[in-house]
Amino acid sequence: MKKMILAAALTIAGAAGAYADPVEGVWKTEEDAGAYAHVTMSKCGEQICGVISSAFDANGAVTSPNVGKKIVWDMNPEGSGSYKGGKIWQPSTGKIFKSKMALSGNSLKVSGCVGPFCKKQTWSRVQ
Repeated sequence: MKKMILAAALTIAGAAGAYADPVEGVWKTEEDAGAYAHVTMSKCGEQICGVISSAFDANGAVTSPNVGKKIVWDMNPEGSGSYKGGKIWQPSTGKIFKSKMALSGNSLKVSGCVGPFCKKQTWSRVQ
């Protein structure tokens, strides 16, 4: 009986590590310089990263050299939908910002700063 309880406890503990972080999935960015992207957020070890999975302009999907590039990295989950300590790249300017994110349902508020200059966007969940 003790062995069954121990086996069940180990199974549950192992499954807990396999659960997806709530921010994982595909997110649509706001438009920037006439274009927007779908960003696939996933775990990178204990942190969260985002990769541009597709790009769009006013006419629809476009071929972009940015597809496949990391746009978010080193984001640390802080609990309650808060993520801090990461970086975000703005493709239209090439700038990298210190970043944080706040998840609320199907909205992800992303903000980043370079020195005194800060920018914000609200991304919406695609899937």
